[in-house]
Amino acid sequence: MGSLVGQLVLPPNSGHKIWEDPSFIKWRKRDAHVPLHCHESVEGSLRYWYERNKVSLLVSKTAVWDDDAVAKALDCAAYWVKDLPFVKSLSGTWKFFLASSPVSTPSEFYDSSFRDASWASIPVPSNWQMHGFDRPIYTNVVYPFPLNPPKVPEDNPTGCYRTYFYLPKEWEGRRIFLHFEAVDSAFFAWVNGQPLDIGLSMQVQVSYRRCCSQDSRLPAEFEITDFCHPCGSDKMNCLAVQVMRWCDGSYLEDQDHWWLSGIHRDVLLLAKPKQKEKLEIVNASSYATNPRVQAPVAPNCVSTKKVEKRSNEIDKTTGKENVGVSFLLYVEVKIDCSALNIDNSIETGNWFKIAEDKFITSFTIEAEIFDTGSLYTSNGHANLPSTSVAHLQLTSSVDFYLGFIGYQLKGKLQTPKLWTAEQPNLYTLVVTLKDASGHVVDCESCQIGIRKISKAPKQMLGTNLGLFHASYWNGERDKNHACIISWSLGNESSYGPNHAALAGWVREKDTTRFLHYEGGGARTSSTDIVCPMYSHSMGNSTGNIREYWEAIDNTFGLQGGFIWDWVDQALLKEGADGRKQWAYGGDFEDTPNDLNFCLNGLVWPDRSPHPALHEVKFVYQPIKISIKDGIVKVITNTHFFDTTEALEFQWMMLGDGCELGSGTLSIPTVDPQRSYDIKWDAGPWYTPWCTSDATEMFLTITVKLLGSTRWAEAGHVVSSSQLQLPVKKEIAPHIIDGEHGAFFTQVHDDTIEVMNKNLWEIKLNRETGAIKSWKVDGVLVMSKGILPCFWRAPTDNDKGGEAASYLSRWKSAKLNNLIFMTESCTVLNASDNLLKVAVNYLGLPTGGDKNSSLFKVDLVYSIYGSGDVILECQVKPNPDLPPLPRVGLEFNLDKSMDLIKWYGRGPFECYPDRKAAAHVGVYEQDVGSLHVPYIVPGESSGRADVRWVTFQNKDGCGLYASTYGGSPPMQMNASYYSTAELERATRKEELVKGEDIEVHLDHRHMGVGGDDSWSPSVHDKYLVPAVPYSFSIRLSPVTATTSAHSIYTSQLQKN
Repeated sequence: MGSLVGQLVLPPNSGHKIWEDPSFIKWRKRDAHVPLHCHESVEGSLRYWYERNKVSLLVSKTAVWDDDAVAKALDCAAYWVKDLPFVKSLSGTWKFFLASSPVSTPSEFYDSSFRDASWASIPVPSNWQMHGFDRPIYTNVVYPFPLNPPKVPEDNPTGCYRTYFYLPKEWEGRRIFLHFEAVDSAFFAWVNGQPLDIGLSMQVQVSYRRCCSQDSRLPAEFEITDFCHPCGSDKMNCLAVQVMRWCDGSYLEDQDHWWLSGIHRDVLLLAKPKQKEKLEIVNASSYATNPRVQAPVAPNCVSTKKVEKRSNEIDKTTGKENVGVSFLLYVEVKIDCSALNIDNSIETGNWFKIAEDKFITSFTIEAEIFDTGSLYTSNGHANLPSTSVAHLQLTSSVDFYLGFIGYQLKGKLQTPKLWTAEQPNLYTLVVTLKDASGHVVDCESCQIGIRKISKAPKQMLGTNLGLFHASYWNGERDKNHACIISWSLGNESSYGPNHAALAGWVREKDTTRFLHYEGGGARTSSTDIVCPMYSHSMGNSTGNIREYWEAIDNTFGLQGGFIWDWVDQALLKEGADGRKQWAYGGDFEDTPNDLNFCLNGLVWPDRSPHPALHEVKFVYQPIKISIKDGIVKVITNTHFFDTTEALEFQWMMLGDGCELGSGTLSIPTVDPQRSYDIKWDAGPWYTPWCTSDATEMFLTITVKLLGSTRWAEAGHVVSSSQLQLPVKKEIAPHIIDGEHGAFFTQVHDDTIEVMNKNLWEIKLNRETGAIKSWKVDGVLVMSKGILPCFWRAPTDNDKGGEAASYLSRWKSAKLNNLIFMTESCTVLNASDNLLKVAVNYLGLPTGGDKNSSLFKVDLVYSIYGSGDVILECQVKPNPDLPPLPRVGLEFNLDKSMDLIKWYGRGPFECYPDRKAAAHVGVYEQDVGSLHVPYIVPGESSGRADVRWVTFQNKDGCGLYASTYGGSPPMQMNASYYSTAELERATRKEELVKGEDIEVHLDHRHMGVGGDDSWSPSVHDKYLVPAVPYSFSIRLSPVTATTSAHSIYTSQLQKN
């Protein structure tokens, strides 16, 4: 290594490509440690955390995801260093130059005298590809460069950065550190022309005064005291950074992501105490003495141990776990006293005992824990020091538990507020180092949480699961975060001896957490849990998830899984029309690429929710409602810690879509993991149920927050469940009264014309059997239709699986190019109040003949004098066909019929395998609002289980449609975009609205799937097999004075 270090004092173009050297990952880079915040006093530490924890929902609403995000990020960086007297942010606008390779950078650009006025400017943090330099690349599993480890391409874009800073006079006498939160992928850094270290995707470097480091998602920290001008000097310090796009570490960081480069997280200057010696608190850690019942490990440094053994019960007044009288807390602190020349050697023959600790005779270490959160509800000035809840004293023992020799402090905390996912309680830990005279040498602080984890076969109890990839740097930085209860060895990286070795290392370093690795399967020694990705939310997806959660809720040992992903990983890009749009793989002319496989989130890139998020919320909701054997299990509180004290319960009953009754449901507080039952006939809903003559009734129980929290405002819906109630009377099919209302019929050579004065008029094409036009009150309502339809615009899940995909099988069967040939169009009955027309279709592939028929469809129109049209449809598909996309009818309405009202599931998009969250009710939206703007278009905007729907213009004139006879509710879709247009466009900006509204009323519609997007994964019960189908639909003209509800219910026969 000595010869290598000798090379490092030369500029990076010396010939040795450090960024391709796997044996070298850092130089002058400090060891990893937990994040600590330095203050001048305990009071300053408490004030900082007290102010930073004043967060609320309103803060989250200020987040932006467009070009303003850059400025907001800089504001955020400034906010987090505000009131930190010994931290200075260097985030801001830097000078920037992009070279084609590390060896073609401007000569000595790192020198203080270098002139950079002609260089461009770039915000830091950022990725240079997002500011007009180079191009982003998205790949899933394919490397974007030739596979020849550890070599990377000679064409290796290299960013050169420069910025300037002054050191404040107040920092005089302190040590100065340069802290990079993260740089991608490899970098060198210089201060005033002096190299610090190498920062590669696993590195960071500085020549003369150069440093380097690797790992593009973790911090790199260097001491630069000797390289800077004196504090208070009017001389500017120059910081230069050289970042390589590719390095040997890039081979390890290839996993389904955008390849972006640059200083992409904050850069900080830190001032630490120096005095005459090099002395500071550099690490603080925690551990538990009982790995089966432990209550610590928090954002930094705390471990607990119960002093008094007693059974843990839930306090019925507070809903909190009664964990006993007090807990023992342990804090382990590491002091950097390397310059003191103190020999704290280990006693011969006893690895766990220091012969004599000379350091502690001259210095004092103190630790104290504060509960400042208890003051957030108080008025006036907060007395922060008064919130002390525990004093920790130095013990004589030294523990090697977390891998370094540290000083251990111990104290008692009376009945702590445990950290849980439901109530993430945090304390403030302040560690102070004092000299012999009592002067504060260093004062460091952090937030900590105290948690309890119980392990049992097939169970993880205590908090929700937080996985984090394990490495030395990850482990040291994040080991004290209470929210992390499991380490992960990585993702989709196969399995080999390195995984087993890493698993052993992790378990030795930290026995308080689980270990997870999916790649080796459930039977390897490298995982304690089986935690797969069970849903892939790519585009219109996330079907089947209710089935998984029914199994999870009812199967011992199942406790959840992972949905991939939270957010669509798209980038903002200016389109050809000058408007910004969300871009995916290939949009930057990046090759290779994996197209839109990065778009698999539950929310769009701007964090607005996909419709699927409603379904996820439903299966996750903590309050469950059910009915069985006359008992409404009104509350099953699945929380492990919270009672229902802070919640309000409301009920509402609907009959045929109309509200029958509602109110507040008064029930006692329900403890965690407990239920409360109400007899069906004892509930407030029983009277309206008894007195209503509705054909179907639903009871909805909604649970809301009584008061505002940090994460939601009062009234936020926590849970909402709908139960279909027992039917009181048997309902017969719809019966149309044809005795009233005569009409006039004319049969021409090519047209059948039916009309009732000026109320309505229908023209049918005798050759095709389709409706040419339908007018109501003289207004054109239907412009084209009605035809069978079996095709849908393919979704991402339809495309997954290559030759085995649904789309490939559909295309092989030629379902995508169907035309309907009319075999016959026959008038079966013609009277003054009834016209029956039978149409027989053959569904043929384009260019095919009768012998290649894929479908035989018999459609019978029954047109009554009332204006009702009953469509009876018989479908006989070729039995050799694959599962069908849909079975239904398609027609086109005039563009003015854009006001939609329906009785079915909603209000958001839902499909047969993703509809549990969509309650049955009456909803209204315009056609434009029905549309779901998936970044890559496909089948979308459907509404499930529709009983009836109206399509009307602003004057109320339009068309009514409903199921008829014994047909089940239908899947409904209405869009300005035709199926062909949704299939043609590769992005939403390419969509062109049609001249009318395309409507689909489906008897059956295939689920959207969601187990994954690379194999056909729609569950069997949501497939539409190629078998005969029979269904009926009713159409009626409506005007402003017409009630859809009345049409639906007036001719129902009740037995």
